[in-house]
Amino acid sequence: MSRILTMLFAMAFCIFALAGGVATAYLVGYLAEEYLFDGASRLTNILFLMLTFVMIIATLLTLAERKWSAFMQDRVGPNRARLAIPGLGNRSLGGIPHIITDVLKMLTKEDFVPGTANKFLFNLGPILAFAPVFALFAVVPAGPSVTVFGKTIDMVVATPDFGMLYVLAIASLAVYGTSLAGWSSNNKFALLGGVRASAQMISYEVALGLSLVGLFLAFSSVQMPALVGDVGSALGTVAGTGQARYLWRSDGAFDLGLPAWGIFIQPLGFIAFFVASFAETKRAPFDAPEGESEIIGYFVEYSGMKFGMFMISEFMEVVVLAGVTTALFFGGHHLPFGGEWLASQPFMQEHGWVYGTILGTVFWIKVVLLIWVQLVIRWTFPRFRYDQIQNLGWKILLPVGLANVFISGALVLWDPSLRALAVVGLLEIGFVVALTMSKGAKAGAAHDTAHGHGHDAHGLPAGGAHGLPAHADPHSHSPAGAH
Repeated sequence: MSRILTMLFAMAFCIFALAGGVATAYLVGYLAEEYLFDGASRLTNILFLMLTFVMIIATLLTLAERKWSAFMQDRVGPNRARLAIPGLGNRSLGGIPHIITDVLKMLTKEDFVPGTANKFLFNLGPILAFAPVFALFAVVPAGPSVTVFGKTIDMVVATPDFGMLYVLAIASLAVYGTSLAGWSSNNKFALLGGVRASAQMISYEVALGLSLVGLFLAFSSVQMPALVGDVGSALGTVAGTGQARYLWRSDGAFDLGLPAWGIFIQPLGFIAFFVASFAETKRAPFDAPEGESEIIGYFVEYSGMKFGMFMISEFMEVVVLAGVTTALFFGGHHLPFGGEWLASQPFMQEHGWVYGTILGTVFWIKVVLLIWVQLVIRWTFPRFRYDQIQNLGWKILLPVGLANVFISGALVLWDPSLRALAVVGLLEIGFVVALTMSKGAKAGAAHDTAHGHGHDAHGLPAGGAHGLPAHADPHSHSPAGAH
């Protein structure tokens, strides 16, 4: 019971911390607009969204992954690093001191550079692996645009017209970091790891781009804010845009219906995008470039903070993937229902920062849930073989992406309201759920049959009371009857 209460308290604390961070971001953005210049809130968003939210969550993930892996494997998690707190004794504090020890270790460890390495490219590798991932979150809307004391504050760093093209272009630059890190080390194991990593990332970029074409066709835009959309009126006189609109909506002031979220109109696109993005992060089960049992990773020669940049960029990819997936397929900061009613409340219209805080917190809760899904996948599936990784990308995801583009284009032309696309999407979701459940039922039946086959009425094997073959004498010293 105490453990459950502790977990509930931790969850409540995280939600309040997220809400406090979002509210601070809006208020600091207002101060920047008021006392600096128009558009200064975009600069403060760099501080809050990219340096605070993304970096802090990625840092905490180094601990969360250890805790979650220990929970799934039924073992003790990180508790060796402790702080002696006066009056409280020697406390592990939930493993948080491990983050401090990791940082101190990476900052103080010797910065080793191989004598035969290309020093310029060797030092450039971690930067090229870290910088593109860090820059990706610049176009992700983490909250609505609201009016705070007369100033319009956007909870996004940049809104270029080529938003998703920017994401695809910058994400493709990360391959240079892995390939250069492996080649410049002048180590054959690092070179093989870099070749594996670059080949895997390039392979899945094709499926990654194709998975989003159906979404672009549905909303006729590649700009992130347009894909996320804005809410309409509570009475339905003004329809929402993007994923904030309803495909089917109930009458009345309180809006209830099926929103045009990407997961409902593009389920195949979501699956392909999520799998391809997961492969881009090179995390298990796609961690063949770093599989210690087969090959040493492309950053084997790196130490200290250079290794730390590779490590933290991996966790940043987890956060950025969750943020982009939330914005594209789960409505961004929008609520699944009641969003128009909430926006029409006089208090919310008068205090825009409160409205922005609520929806901004909703966005980050969705991000945290998707991060948890990635951790579950990471510690559930074994590592795929390299040929399996390539087959999945080229023989499964690529044909699925092409078929999804043609089907989506035909349905959008036939019914621009997207309702036909949503009906097909819901049927696809139902098919995937039914297929998953049927596979699980068959596997369970096969397991029961395997364990129950050949047993007598007492639950013992038919061959004998002790599981020996029928011709075996338990007292015989021959090989057939040996214990």
